[in-house]
Amino acid sequence: MITRLFFLVIILIISSGAVGQKYKRIHRKAVLIDTHNDFPSASIEKKVSFDDNLLGKTHSDLVRMRTGGVDVQVFSIFCGPEQQQPYAFANRQIDSVHEWARRAPNRMVIVRTPAELRKAVREKRLASMIGVEGGHMIEDKIDNLDNLYARGARYLTLTWNNSTSWATSAADETSPQPADSVRKKGLTDLGIKIVERMNELGMLIDVSHSGEQTFWDVIKYTKKPVIASHSSVWALCPHRRNLKDDQIKAIAENGGVIHVNFYAGFIDSTYDRKSQLIRRKHKPEIDSLIANGSQPDYARFIIMEKYKEETDAIKPPLSLLIDHIDYIVKLVGVDYVGLGSDFDGIEAGPKELNGVQDFPLITKALLERGYSKKDIKKILGENFFRVFKANQL
Repeated sequence: MITRLFFLVIILIISSGAVGQKYKRIHRKAVLIDTHNDFPSASIEKKVSFDDNLLGKTHSDLVRMRTGGVDVQVFSIFCGPEQQQPYAFANRQIDSVHEWARRAPNRMVIVRTPAELRKAVREKRLASMIGVEGGHMIEDKIDNLDNLYARGARYLTLTWNNSTSWATSAADETSPQPADSVRKKGLTDLGIKIVERMNELGMLIDVSHSGEQTFWDVIKYTKKPVIASHSSVWALCPHRRNLKDDQIKAIAENGGVIHVNFYAGFIDSTYDRKSQLIRRKHKPEIDSLIANGSQPDYARFIIMEKYKEETDAIKPPLSLLIDHIDYIVKLVGVDYVGLGSDFDGIEAGPKELNGVQDFPLITKALLERGYSKKDIKKILGENFFRVFKANQL
């Protein structure tokens, strides 16, 4: 009996070691593409630079991108609606991304095309792409959209939580305001022209943050596949930022991809209530940060990071994030899901994911769920690459 137990333990140890080596090997060979990282705006708030060692200060830095096996990072260009001159602010952040690449040419490079992306991956340089989070940053001017594209922006998130004059957001479409106090939902004529112009440019349309009517208008008018750069599943976590089943099916029929968001509040339906208790407890500090110039969202993030033990106690497990991937795969197939971490734009993700260095744990979890190497590669990056190529044609 003792001998049998001994051999069972030995087999388990060997098996565990084999799985460990297998997921690392798969992760190393896959092309990992993360479609949403907010480091550019976080770097301004925290006064840090991407090419510094920022362990313990941010979710991301250049060295940890390599440690985590990130091959392609789409940097989100973001500001809230309170920002004066948002177009100029967007360009300031794009300047930063270009400067990081200029200072570390052997480690990262700005890419604008699928061919440039592939070349950067072969050369083991971080393929750095740019996405603009919020249509308010083009200030209602298609010329500004063209200029951002020329500077490297390859997707535009049509709205943030705030609506534009030409597209309504999920936040506004679900607000309790009387119907007559909110303009007609969805895209206006200008919004349709912007969608058409993005198709002409080869610029990806990002429906994350879009209201449902805006979403359906986009599906009606776009001639190319769309993405949700950082959204999860409404059926598992009924948050206005997540996608309902009919939206997920529509994106799949369109040939697009949903990139699951790591934010705890979008994968765990109990998180918002718990986090609000922490924020209320530290409200005077949050108000002080805002009064001293911090954007409201980042003020809240800073406090949640400051009181790390309180935040860590309410983080969901990684298994919940994998549940969202599983749900999309079971609903529409493995070709329509990817990763959009929202790192450095969130105060909390799953317990196990403390930064970009932890991406390999997702590969491990997918392998343990029974995903094949081929399917894992699709989720990690191949699905996004397909849509990127389709938009550039």
